[in-house]
Amino acid sequence: MQRLTTNTSDSTLATRLAQEAGAALVRIRADAAGLDAEALKLAGDVGAQRVLASLLAEARPEDAVLSEEAVDDAARLTARRVWIIDPLDGTREFSEPPRTDWAVHVALWEDGALTAGAVALPAEGLVYTTDPASVRPVGQPDRIRLAVSRSRPPQFVQRLAERLDAELVPMGSAGVKATAVLRDEVDAYVHAGGQYEWDSAAPVAVAAAAGLHTSRIDGSPLFYNRPNPLLPDLLVCRPEIGADLLDAIANLSREVTLTP
Repeated sequence: MQRLTTNTSDSTLATRLAQEAGAALVRIRADAAGLDAEALKLAGDVGAQRVLASLLAEARPEDAVLSEEAVDDAARLTARRVWIIDPLDGTREFSEPPRTDWAVHVALWEDGALTAGAVALPAEGLVYTTDPASVRPVGQPDRIRLAVSRSRPPQFVQRLAERLDAELVPMGSAGVKATAVLRDEVDAYVHAGGQYEWDSAAPVAVAAAAGLHTSRIDGSPLFYNRPNPLLPDLLVCRPEIGADLLDAIANLSREVTLTP
């Protein structure tokens, strides 16, 4: 496999980073005999973070990094380029073999926008990237399918499904849910229960590159590399249903409090 260098393109680097961390996670899981769920979660978080940190230091030593599994360095706030990573998204699912709905998120924020990204689903051998972008499904679905957390479905999304007569499709990992729109397994992913920038940056970069609608649930843009990385809500969907979903969410938001 070609060595990563400072000349490697950002999109290629994002893809390789997600692949390498994913391969490490597959190995960790395979060698996990005797580990309980909590120990396996920790091994996955630590192992994937180590791989990503090492490769970024080699290929992009001047760039800043915001990671779920590392101490936040305030220097990123004045940096032009910041890698936003989640070494293991869906730790609960990772710790429950043979579940496959966990992911690795790698995104690059540059001068105010997400410019490259990759979401790897290592247990399925899949990687979604910004270049080449995925081909999205098109058209108006007969009945909207909403991705929802299998373990913590937000009450708000359940109410939204009732209002839209939508089908709820439970699955783990924000990356799995967002890319499920590209796989035509669901038509939208609506989240209103609390997330951080590393949960959505790579999925949003990949989804937007494919032409999907991406925004906060009030329709406003998603901004990254903020002092507080909390970014609590998200909408990723086919653009054909974006306006209808935003209208339904706005009407429902007047009636209920957005809570997990």
